[in-house]
Amino acid sequence: MEMGVCFPWTPPRSTDCIRKSQTGRSSRTAQASPVSDLKEGMARSSPLTSLPGMPRELLAVPMEPKYLCLQCRGVLRKPFQAQCGHRFCVHCLTQLTSSGPKPCQACQQEAIFEEPQSILKISDAFPDNAARREIDSLPANCPNEGCSWKGKIKEYEEGHEGKCEFERTTCEACHAVILRKDQSLHNERECEERTLNCKYCKVTFNFKQIKAHDEVCQRFPVQCKDCGKKKIPREKFPDHVLSCVKSRTACSFGVVGCSAVVESEKRTDHEQSSYLEHLRLLLDELGRLRQQADGPGEWQEDSGLGLYRAPEEGAPLAGSGGRDVGGARGAQAGDLLVKKVAALENIVCVLNRELERTGLTLEAFTRQHHLDQEKIDGLSNKVRQLERTINMRDLQLAETEGTLRELTYCTYDGVFIWKITEFSRRRQEALAGRAPAMFSPAFYSSKYGYKMCLRLYLNGDGTGRGSHLSLFFVVMRGKYDALLKWPFSQKVTLMLLDQNNREHIIDAFRPDVSSTSFQRPISEMNIASGCPLFCPLAKLAGKSSYLREDTVFIKAIVDLTGL
Repeated sequence: MEMGVCFPWTPPRSTDCIRKSQTGRSSRTAQASPVSDLKEGMARSSPLTSLPGMPRELLAVPMEPKYLCLQCRGVLRKPFQAQCGHRFCVHCLTQLTSSGPKPCQACQQEAIFEEPQSILKISDAFPDNAARREIDSLPANCPNEGCSWKGKIKEYEEGHEGKCEFERTTCEACHAVILRKDQSLHNERECEERTLNCKYCKVTFNFKQIKAHDEVCQRFPVQCKDCGKKKIPREKFPDHVLSCVKSRTACSFGVVGCSAVVESEKRTDHEQSSYLEHLRLLLDELGRLRQQADGPGEWQEDSGLGLYRAPEEGAPLAGSGGRDVGGARGAQAGDLLVKKVAALENIVCVLNRELERTGLTLEAFTRQHHLDQEKIDGLSNKVRQLERTINMRDLQLAETEGTLRELTYCTYDGVFIWKITEFSRRRQEALAGRAPAMFSPAFYSSKYGYKMCLRLYLNGDGTGRGSHLSLFFVVMRGKYDALLKWPFSQKVTLMLLDQNNREHIIDAFRPDVSSTSFQRPISEMNIASGCPLFCPLAKLAGKSSYLREDTVFIKAIVDLTGL
């Protein structure tokens, strides 16, 4: 059993002052001072003062009984010493004596209970500052899993406790246990009880109700299945259905037998193309109505009188009973028939007027369509002309840029230095096969002389592939080739310059006059000729004097002797 023992450096005041208070000596000082200190300390203290002791796992040294609060069994926080010498956290002692004096259970367990010293009273306790200072200086490790914080107990209380990102806290809304560092994300995206505002109607609701709200939200965007239009507010969807050109509705003559279901934009076309069928259906309906009004009989057609029913054979033509019943029924049916016929005649008149109006509208639309088509054709021709003009301008601009670049870099004395930057990137492209070779700008033997350039393979070519830089000389077609001596026979010297100016890599050759590479060019440039084993790639590795700041320099010299 762990026992609460006193520190060897407990202030003498702890026993002497309390005993003096019991005998009446200095009672005002001994009793009033600890209470006032406690109240003032509680008032001035941070929220951590109202907490029980700290977890034992916090200590980085073995737990000793003198660091233990005898109430909460944790590491003492703001320790107070009771009259009996045992120590408690200020929070634990306050809670323990909140309903009045209590006997000290530690004294009872240790069999040293003695009244009145073993009766816990808040007025008899005092802050144990010596114990607090010793505990504050103890080494500590954060007890939260995943946290690597280390320091002193005092530093933990003042700067880390309650702020550790790995501390497990309880969500006030859903009561889920989460890490402090995940609290913001949990509150915004994961909490089942979080409150949301509908981004459409701004109504506030619980996250669990989001699907139910979406079903009734009047501003929630819906999609028309007929035309495919999206983001139509639900409150405006009925209006959209009425005006939607793709919505399918039954023909207005469905009441008389037309079974067509057409899109709104094609409804007029249907009525125009099927007006004869609609008239036939109306006449059939008219005949059916007459038959229902007059009863069963034989219908005959007369070119002058239209439809009528022949009198039944053997039907009574006279007699008071027959006349009265037949007359009343005939009058009633006649009135109904007249009303229906009048309605159908009105429908036919409306259809005729609508047909005439539609014909005029169609004719106007046809004329307008021809005019619009002519405008479209004219604009299309202008667009094509502009496209051709832009393409010509692009070609001219590309030629101008090429000429400008050639004038910027070219020389006219047969000597050319080629600066190659971003060497590493270009070499990687050569290794990948995306750009195995690169050409230098053109240079000349004189202003009106031979036009030439260099061709470099950064990963080698032919026998030098993968092991050497391959450098070739290329004769290009120039403007003044007709005035020059052919085949080209001047000595060519190629150099990779040492940027320390110590040892350049040099290779030279005289052209083979029988090779097509040195005849007068008939295309833009002749076949390249030169040195496939110009420079081993190993010389460019590491801190090479040939490669500085990812840049190399290649020099070409054409011997002008005899020109």
